[in-house]
Amino acid sequence: MRRWLKRKLDKEQFQPGIAGLFVNPFYFARKGLYSSMSTMARHLKGRILDVGCGQRPYENLFETTGYVGLEIDTQENRKTKKADIFYDGNVFPFKDGEFDGVVANQVFEHVFYPDRFLGEVRRVLRDGGMLLMTVPFIWDEHEKPYDFARYTSYALETMLTRNGFEILRRKKSVADIRVIFQLLNGYLFKKTVTGNKYVNLLAVLLLMAPVNIMGEIAALFLPKNEDLYLDNIVLARKVADA
Repeated sequence: MRRWLKRKLDKEQFQPGIAGLFVNPFYFARKGLYSSMSTMARHLKGRILDVGCGQRPYENLFETTGYVGLEIDTQENRKTKKADIFYDGNVFPFKDGEFDGVVANQVFEHVFYPDRFLGEVRRVLRDGGMLLMTVPFIWDEHEKPYDFARYTSYALETMLTRNGFEILRRKKSVADIRVIFQLLNGYLFKKTVTGNKYVNLLAVLLLMAPVNIMGEIAALFLPKNEDLYLDNIVLARKVADA
């Protein structure tokens, strides 16, 4: 029973359903990401590289002949991340054109040299290979001190085009009043989080679940705002060299 409950809680953190309203302080952000990833994942098939894979929360969405998780080599990452390969944070340890698709989920804001990063992504992709990126637009500083930037949709389009990619689809996730409710819950979480997971869960149930519910209700009646949103989701294709 305890193992089942842990698996259920873990799943609700990245692939939230109704239960996520009550147990996930980042419900709106994660719900929006999961919805977008579920829609766009079908465009990536074959051998896929997940850069900054973390817990590999969306691996099951892809039809692959091989799924490789990559993380920067630190003691903390080796303890906590589900990576297959660790690297120096600069050059991907793979051959040119080795992958059919690359996933970079909530990673780009932690990259100090974005053009170099995109150059490495392009290098390891075959011609016509696909890149699926999610990048926060409205969010607090996190994973400090390695949080370097926020990008508008226009900045991402310019940078991807400059580095040899063609944008096929893009989406602004949670572009409505739920942004405000998610930021409130982010504030509450940071001010109440402890080292005890049970205390944290109780705080979510008592303080943040009501905010989630109010946000869902408010979004039913208030208009969208495409200029204020949580995340950019971009599907792009590598353009072959002329």
